[in-house]
Amino acid sequence: MKYIDFQGKKISMLGYGAMRLPTVGKDSQIDYAETERLFDRAIDAGINYFDTAYPYHGGNSEIVVGKILSKYPRESYYIATKYPGHQILPDYNPAAIFEDQLKKCGVEYFDFYLLHNVCETSLPVYLDKSLGIIDYFLEQKRLGRIKHLGFSTHGSPENMSEFLDAAGEHMEFCQIQLNYLDWTLQRAEEKCRLLEKWEIPVWVMEPVRGGKLVNKLPDGAKEKLRSLRPDESLASWCFRWLTGLSNMGVILSGMSNMEQLEDNIKTFSTEKPLTDAETAVLYEIADGLKSSVPCTSCGYCLKSCPMELNIPMLLEVYNDLSYAPGVNSASKIEFLPENKQPTACIACSRCVKACPQNIDIPLTLIKLSKMLKDIPSWRKICEERAAAAEKTKK
Repeated sequence: MKYIDFQGKKISMLGYGAMRLPTVGKDSQIDYAETERLFDRAIDAGINYFDTAYPYHGGNSEIVVGKILSKYPRESYYIATKYPGHQILPDYNPAAIFEDQLKKCGVEYFDFYLLHNVCETSLPVYLDKSLGIIDYFLEQKRLGRIKHLGFSTHGSPENMSEFLDAAGEHMEFCQIQLNYLDWTLQRAEEKCRLLEKWEIPVWVMEPVRGGKLVNKLPDGAKEKLRSLRPDESLASWCFRWLTGLSNMGVILSGMSNMEQLEDNIKTFSTEKPLTDAETAVLYEIADGLKSSVPCTSCGYCLKSCPMELNIPMLLEVYNDLSYAPGVNSASKIEFLPENKQPTACIACSRCVKACPQNIDIPLTLIKLSKMLKDIPSWRKICEERAAAAEKTKK
């Protein structure tokens, strides 16, 4: 097993993500016996980092992860979980949530603790002094109940920079969505460079894009990769690309079955770095996967929009959803006020005249609105938000 050295700790570079554990029926119904079998094999292979979060599997992931790991000596594994400040909660009391997490996981401390998804919509929450979220967790770290404090994000590089300017001195690691497609599609390269500048190591989530860089590749791309490395899986290409980057820390994988686990163990137990030519093939495949509008975020459209919409950010979400619909990308606009949503566009076309790329922005925003409606989890979020707003009025 390949390991990293993090502040004197020997941590497996392959971390076990607990967002996609095997289930029996609903997402909240985790198959405990199968998960235990997977964790036992992972630990036997040398994996010692396990990542969960407050909302995973309807809140049951922390319980199952903690219970299974309790069989092992506490010093033999590292457990990470997250504070859900990215969610709109009736009560942001971090103490209540943190105490609940310790109880659910059955531990006295967390080795790694993250502020969950510091993004455009959650940044004001995390930096709100009246809520005292960061101060609370810094105190828990001082008390030894958190060993290492960091954050995860699906936000833009600009959003990350704003957060780092405010709280970067306290952050020890940062978890971002990183794979050879998002290197450019979600500007992950810029995020990596920013974190390197701050001397904050990168923790990786979505290394295979939820399986899409294995299952959603066109046949031609699959055949090309297999011809170059017949003895390796499509997933191994994603991991080998990542291990060739600088400033890499833990690479998380949500391994849902034994086949995935064994394949990843094989990959992280051998050193077979990609050549420059092989890396170029991955970038060629990534370019072919993008069905996007050519926005360069120049900002010319911003000055012309009478509704003051954040058009570059909305187009970024559109490009991401064009490849793979998902609530993580949509979360960037989840809690924007109604007059800043893509539906607020009045189709005046002033932005089109200002756009150097001649993008039909009003038409693209109409398509984006439809994409959002087609995401079940997005519809549920909108319904809950509307119900909460209605309750507030009453």
